[in-house]
Amino acid sequence: MKRLLPQTLPAWVLLIVIAGLLISQVATLYIVSRDRAAANDVVDLYRLNDRAFSLVQLMSGATPEERKATAAGLFNSTYALTVSDTPAVTSSIAGDDELAELEDILVGRLSKFGVTDARVRRDPATREADDASTASGPDIGQVERDLLVLAADFAQSDKLTASLRFADGQWLNFTEPITPVGPILSFDSLPLYSLIAGLVVIMSIWSLRRLTAPYRMMETAVNRIGKDLKSPPIAESGSREVQAAARAINAMQKRLREYVEDREHLAAALAHDLRTPMTRMRLRLELLRKSAVREALAHDLADVESIASSVIDFATFEVNEEKTERIDFWSLVESIADPYPEVSFDNDDTRSRGLICMARPVALKRCVTNLVQNAVTYGKKAHLSLHRSDGTITLTIRDEGPGIPQAQIDAVFGSFVRLEQSRNRQTGGLGLGLTIARNIARAAGGEIRLSNHPDGGLLTELRLPLAT
Repeated sequence: MKRLLPQTLPAWVLLIVIAGLLISQVATLYIVSRDRAAANDVVDLYRLNDRAFSLVQLMSGATPEERKATAAGLFNSTYALTVSDTPAVTSSIAGDDELAELEDILVGRLSKFGVTDARVRRDPATREADDASTASGPDIGQVERDLLVLAADFAQSDKLTASLRFADGQWLNFTEPITPVGPILSFDSLPLYSLIAGLVVIMSIWSLRRLTAPYRMMETAVNRIGKDLKSPPIAESGSREVQAAARAINAMQKRLREYVEDREHLAAALAHDLRTPMTRMRLRLELLRKSAVREALAHDLADVESIASSVIDFATFEVNEEKTERIDFWSLVESIADPYPEVSFDNDDTRSRGLICMARPVALKRCVTNLVQNAVTYGKKAHLSLHRSDGTITLTIRDEGPGIPQAQIDAVFGSFVRLEQSRNRQTGGLGLGLTIARNIARAAGGEIRLSNHPDGGLLTELRLPLAT
């Protein structure tokens, strides 16, 4: 059920607008239909009252024979009119309150013409149409066609039958057709309703897109900031609320960039300043005689220099202003893997493909080098493969090591995280290689994913967008 429901706010608003439109249209049509039916009832009663007055006024001073002759001359199938000694409406009790009130009105209005009793009832339609009235030909006009159709509708509609008694005991019986209620929706009006509903939906979609466009723009800007903190600020335009939100996002980005740059400069400065005392220490070690203590101090000093170099690389990654260039990714990976005899390629047919990406050359080289070094260091051997699909370049590195516990796959991307707990820098590293590699990949619009291969070993995937 949830799959059928909208998943976005604009879709929900559009669904509510369409549902509200349908409900309002149906309610409006229902109300109009009821009002038309009520108005037609009043008009029908008025027409019967008016016709009764005209007929009684015409026949009140005539003899019974003259009344019959007049009725015969006015008779037709739609508006039946007879004069007889018995009423057509046999029951003296009205069918409803409206007819009862109408009977009283007729007696009161026509009493001056000698009418002593009035009876009215509703009769169902006989469904007998006059074929002559509905005849049509190729030369018939629109007005005549409409009149014929209306006459046929009146002939097949329900009837009001009235019986009026004169003072001499003779009854005047006549029928009045009830006005047929036409359909609210017809083949002629349906296109207009559909056009109006379509215009409302189109205007709603357009309005929603205009209303949500700044929010989509801000969402894109926030995602871009998450990938590249140095991305340009978003434009502060639009409504007052959108401008305020854009200013807040730009201010947040500025403070975050200043905060990160301050920490990066601080770490880089501290690591750089360590080089001077380390250089003096190395010179003094050279003056000492060879001994076990001298070798141990030289080894420790090398570890300190390695740590300082890694920290400088990590801290200055965002500080260095390196320009983005078009890079032949295959050539880059091949040049990095060439010095390692433990590295092999699973597919060589990719060389002919144009695997071009947009990235910072030195940074991307450092990213791939860190991934290859990790595979060789912890997995002994590394198997590389390159392919592209859907505008993405994927470098897959599979090693032959023990892999990583599933619960710690995400944790290894953290700074100074080392799964190898020894103090040996050759086997344990410093825990910054994957962190630097992922930061470089994300800055280029890509991502790094780790998983354990079903046949053993760690599977590393570096995905980068293909240059357009």
